[in-house]
Amino acid sequence: MTDALWFRRFQPTDPTTRRLVCFPHAGGSASWFRPVAQALAPEVDVVAVQYPGRQDRRAEPCVDDIGVLADRLRAALTGWGPRPLTLFGHSMGAVVAYEVARRLRRDHPDQPLHLFASGRRAPHRTRTESVHARDDAGIAAEVRRLGGTEAALLGDPEVLQMIMPALRGDYRAIETYRWRPDGPPPCPVTVLTGDRDPHTTLDEARDWARHSREPFDLHVLPGGHFFLAEQAPAVLDVLRAHLSAATARG
Repeated sequence: MTDALWFRRFQPTDPTTRRLVCFPHAGGSASWFRPVAQALAPEVDVVAVQYPGRQDRRAEPCVDDIGVLADRLRAALTGWGPRPLTLFGHSMGAVVAYEVARRLRRDHPDQPLHLFASGRRAPHRTRTESVHARDDAGIAAEVRRLGGTEAALLGDPEVLQMIMPALRGDYRAIETYRWRPDGPPPCPVTVLTGDRDPHTTLDEARDWARHSREPFDLHVLPGGHFFLAEQAPAVLDVLRAHLSAATARG
């Protein structure tokens, strides 16, 4: 039941294949990764995280604390055992995936893990941000500024009212997150960043190296915060290369 509550699969795959777990951005949902599943299945088992407070979990309260969210996701992963995992998170999802990786490493020191951190500065790099404290119009303005799929929905007052709790809760979670030292880096990290992302400078992206085991890799792609949409073929190529190499290594 916990597995079905937190994770969505959009394409049938062989359960023995390499597993890619995707963590959405603030306000995002599991369905944002449907195109990834369609592109990589059946060779890769793509599993997307569904946070509380959106889509089919809209009736549940949002989790506005990254640590609590990571704890609950770690508990949901218990039944999977220490199988090899690749974690992919965009924006807020990159930090959630990182914190989940830390918990997995603590519980299973030998578990093969790899983190793709997309569209987010290194966890220890902080900025003073308070989008979550704005009124609804202020939060909507920030989402429009960054782009992404949610921006097109904000012109409908009913839709805005429906998605605003998730947006506000997620912004509160990521803007109040503070990194705390807790052991060595959990796994190798590959960073993807847009060259015009207002939320992540190149130096802030490079600083993920501090949180990575070897090897560390950085890919700078054209685009802003949601460069993934424009650069989907390039991003998929990076993922395919990693997953193919990981499968070959066994």
